[in-house]
Amino acid sequence: MQKPDASSKADITDNQIELLANISSELQSIELRSHQFSLKPSPSVTPKDMLILAQLTDSYLLNPDIDGVVITHGTDTIEESAYFLDLFLESKKPVVFTGSMRSFSELGYDGLSNLVSSIRVAASDDSIKKGVLLVMNDEINAASEVTKTHTLALDTFKSMEFGPIGIVDEENVLYYHDAHHKQISLKPESLNATVEIVKAYSGSSSLILNLLIEHGVKGIVIEALGRGNVPPQMIDGITLAINQGIPVVLTSRCPMGRVLDTYGYIGGGHHLKRLGVIFAENLNSQKARIKLLIAINALKTQQEIISFFKD
Repeated sequence: MQKPDASSKADITDNQIELLANISSELQSIELRSHQFSLKPSPSVTPKDMLILAQLTDSYLLNPDIDGVVITHGTDTIEESAYFLDLFLESKKPVVFTGSMRSFSELGYDGLSNLVSSIRVAASDDSIKKGVLLVMNDEINAASEVTKTHTLALDTFKSMEFGPIGIVDEENVLYYHDAHHKQISLKPESLNATVEIVKAYSGSSSLILNLLIEHGVKGIVIEALGRGNVPPQMIDGITLAINQGIPVVLTSRCPMGRVLDTYGYIGGGHHLKRLGVIFAENLNSQKARIKLLIAINALKTQQEIISFFKD
């Protein structure tokens, strides 16, 4: 999206010209520029793709003629890409992710309405300094808080802990509050480390943890039970990882609430804290993985990584 009179024809394909023509009557006061970044389905999007997308977005935001950026993305991994850019970008200009839950050939296709709403959000002065946003179903959610909650529903994207930060009501963009999470930006030049997620469950062992350590993983996120607890059988693997300098970050498999060092038994949060496990507060496991991946590739010491999660 750009100010009037700037060139809007660069990098536009025939399909994009048709798409922009379909929505132009709804957005007569906004000049649009289009760029096709990738045709990958979202399950194929990797963190390295996210880094390239973040760098491309950053270059657009540096252009004084650009007032904001809207990114269309498949919904399976959209929250991870949006959170990656939220951690990477420093610009105060709006960056908005959107997608659709129904395909163009399905009755009730929601792609065009989501795109129009997202452009309106990106064009609003009230969206400045809000961080990266996700707009679907006329709700505005912070990238740091939103997650996909349903495999099919149009209102699948929710900030379960804090609710949407705003809505789009016809042509009006209305904000209720700011995002709970305030990010400190980091800009890794490359992503060479591997971070994996391990889910805890009744009787889960150290087998997967030991396998990851053996294969040279550089970071581990544990999706723990409840308040942030794991079965005692996982302690040997967690201890081995920490002793080898591999950061271990703790989240919960519960969809709401934060992890905390409440319980002192073996495998409890207090025990894990004493071992050196890093607590991810309210982040879910997929966002904690993105944050740890960026931290490992941008920071030099374990203490810097710990401080990044505290901030």
